Amino acid sequence: MYEPFYGLREKPFSLTPDPAYLYLAKRHRHALTMLEYVLAEASGFALITGEVGCGKTTVVRHFLDRLDARVDVAFFTNTHPGIGPLLPWICECLGLEAGDVGASELYRRFVSHLQARAQAGRRCVLVVDEAQNLGAAALEELRVLTNLNSGKSLLLQTILIGQPELRETLRLQSLRQFAQRIAIDHHIEALQSDETHRYIGHRLNVAGGDPAIFPADSVALIHDCTGGVPRLINIICDTALVYGFADQRPQIGLDIVEQVIDDRASGDLLPIGKRDKPQRPTLAAG
Repeated sequence: MYEPFYGLREKPFSLTPDPAYLYLAKRHRHALTMLEYVLAEASGFALITGEVGCGKTTVVRHFLDRLDARVDVAFFTNTHPGIGPLLPWICECLGLEAGDVGASELYRRFVSHLQARAQAGRRCVLVVDEAQNLGAAALEELRVLTNLNSGKSLLLQTILIGQPELRETLRLQSLRQFAQRIAIDHHIEALQSDETHRYIGHRLNVAGGDPAIFPADSVALIHDCTGGVPRLINIICDTALVYGFADQRPQIGLDIVEQVIDDRASGDLLPIGKRDKPQRPTLAAG
């Protein structure tokens, strides 16, 4: 709707992940490097955590898209507390037919599949998204299922993606063996102020627009109210462009951003807060 008015080819702040718009801040680059390292070494679990909307899943998907064609990737996203035994779900992610066979036969097929892939010179990677939804029992089951190796290499490399509460679960005494198998452990934090400026400018550039659409003071307020969380930044920026288009404003000024923040914060659905306005100095009488 607002794209032609702002000289944009498409919406720059869509919530749908798009590799073309990926902006790698410092912590995201570190996560990529550590994932590359753990896959090259083929030893232990990789743990990537971050708050909701910080881009952890996007970074892992970017990493997977760059993998060698000889790597088989199984993405496990249907995690929830009542999921039951993990083996059937993992087999399905690997492309194996579970059918009505018993647990022992299914495990035999699972191991045989991984061994066959290894003998064919291929690697298997299991990515578990939203892993904080798995309880201690499920995580322990995952540890046992993936404790398979061929020589010095694991048959199934596992990457866990989750919110910070996953770390609390992994600190349990009952999961100490699991914690000791985590080869890399990285937490993706929100963007710093300068990174938020570059993030917004990057997305506008990719969409064919001018970063000056959002002046520096407007970007500073967006950073303050979102805490630098990319998903929240996208929501505020996209809504601000709608408001700006409605008022036929070529730039998104502070007043527009403040209105967006007031409107979105009033519904108590987004964790955003309006920055306190600086107090004007008062002159003492006399």
